Amino acid sequence: MTGTGDFGRQRLAYLEALAARLPGYGLAARLIGGDTPVLSVWHPETGRQTIVFAIPSGEGWVFLWAPGGQESADDPGRAAETIHSTLTRPL
Repeated sequence: MTGTGDFGRQRLAYLEALAARLPGYGLAARLIGGDTPVLSVWHPETGRQTIVFAIPSGEGWVFLWAPGGQESADDPGRAAETIHSTLTRPL
């Protein structure tokens, strides 16, 4: 499966919506991956980082990131908050 067509546009739209909310939580992000984008996210103060994927699931689209993060892509604000928690909590 490639990132082209409606599937790729939808994935890009979800990732862009998430990226737009991350600065409000003190996080930085950059889309990488060309036709199959993912979102590289980092916390400038802690130096911690993760990669966020947007994938379709039986219930719609979800964001996935390590370690074990998952949120509905329909709520990018909640996902941004959860990613912030992931990158700021003690190891």
